[in-house]
Amino acid sequence: MLTSAGGKAYLFFLGILFLALAVPHAQAETIRNIQADSESYVIGKGDVLEIVIWQEPDLSREVKVRVDGRISMPLVDDVMAAGKTPMDLKQTVTGRLSRFIQDPEVTVIVRNQISKSYYVLGEVRQVGEFALEKDLTLMQAITRAQGFTEWANKRNLVLFRQSGDSEERIDINYRDIVSGSAPEQNLRIQPGDTLVVPH
Repeated sequence: MLTSAGGKAYLFFLGILFLALAVPHAQAETIRNIQADSESYVIGKGDVLEIVIWQEPDLSREVKVRVDGRISMPLVDDVMAAGKTPMDLKQTVTGRLSRFIQDPEVTVIVRNQISKSYYVLGEVRQVGEFALEKDLTLMQAITRAQGFTEWANKRNLVLFRQSGDSEERIDINYRDIVSGSAPEQNLRIQPGDTLVVPH
């Protein structure tokens, strides 16, 4: 039978053992989640990418995806980046560099997700561009813009959304959303959306 002191020491040892096993597992889970996000993210126009070529600092650089969806790099020339995942782009760049470098090691990092942005203008306390880092509703977008000013016309919000080559205008009554009479107007924000809150 364990003494009181011995029992405490035993429990302390078990606690240390648990942490030693649990922390690496948690770190591994975090790494897996990051890798999954990186593999599923779709690069868009305006995104800023860091492309690192191991042991080739003259070829490594930070690039911005142009309006035509392409990036430019030494030896590689123009490469279509928009619509690809970082892993897809890595494979493309690796393939092109293989003609000049033996077994190139390429890493693609998304530094700025500009293509996944939306805009809030008009009578809100913070106008401007916001990063769309997760699923967001219209009400949550207004909250991120720190809410309405006292002059906001909450019955006549307008959401402009790109639909192919044209722009769709969606009229929204914020008071109907809050009252519950029109919950369908609490739309999911999409990349490139512009929400206007009139006077």
